[in-house]
Amino acid sequence: MTEALVSPEQLSAMEGVVIIDTRAPEAYAAGHIPGAVNLHDIFTYLATSDAEGLTAMREKFAAAFGAAGLSGAETAVLYEQSMNTGFGQSCRGYFILNWLGYPKAAVLHGGIEAWTAAGMPLSTETPAPAAATFPVDPAGAELMLTKEDVLAALSNPAVAILDVRDVDEWIADSSSPYGKDFCPRKGRIPGAKWIEWYRLMKPTAAGPMIKSAPEVLAELATVGIGVDTPVYLYCFKGARASNSYLALKQAGVRDVRIYFGSWNEWSRDDSLPIEDGLPYAA
Repeated sequence: MTEALVSPEQLSAMEGVVIIDTRAPEAYAAGHIPGAVNLHDIFTYLATSDAEGLTAMREKFAAAFGAAGLSGAETAVLYEQSMNTGFGQSCRGYFILNWLGYPKAAVLHGGIEAWTAAGMPLSTETPAPAAATFPVDPAGAELMLTKEDVLAALSNPAVAILDVRDVDEWIADSSSPYGKDFCPRKGRIPGAKWIEWYRLMKPTAAGPMIKSAPEVLAELATVGIGVDTPVYLYCFKGARASNSYLALKQAGVRDVRIYFGSWNEWSRDDSLPIEDGLPYAA
């Protein structure tokens, strides 16, 4: 089992690795980890949770990861700029790989900022990886929630629906990070608990890092979540939720899944309930 978070020193010593830069192409071109391939669609792709949407997403990323050189033998290591500036985009790639059943995936903890802080080199050369056939394993399919799964959980008190969006989204002031009115409705999934994703990280000399297991569990305890609580995560499109997914899994929470369609999908279906306004008596 591959360690989910690797340090710059660990990455520099790894063999049989495919390094994936999830940043925008212009950031990649300005300087990236030597040998890294650029796959920004990991961040930009908007998914829907119906069967057609999940099939399209599965086919797209199986092809993209195969083109990057992942055959099942290599370890995929993804990175972004830092853990709090890319909205969790490297973790989004990690979750997609988990969902596709890929057995060897990790995130560079601290991103490229931690890499350069450790004195590691950058490159502007674009590699030409040998394409591979990506092995999709359905074993990870249960990690991906549909809107029907979340709707059913509204009446199940054993499941914690955890909203990790920014505070302006949680209080229904904004519908998304792309603008207040990007989505047709503002608000929350009814009954959701809230921990802003930043709270699961802390500052270090090499940039923000995911908190230790005891620290993450302490944050979760403030909303009544423990290691045995089934947790359904959502944000706007599954990126910040993926950062939180990694934090919760590292902390030992046993059953963590993501509603990847998240608010971008939920808010566009008028048949689905929302809570709007402030989540408490003002």
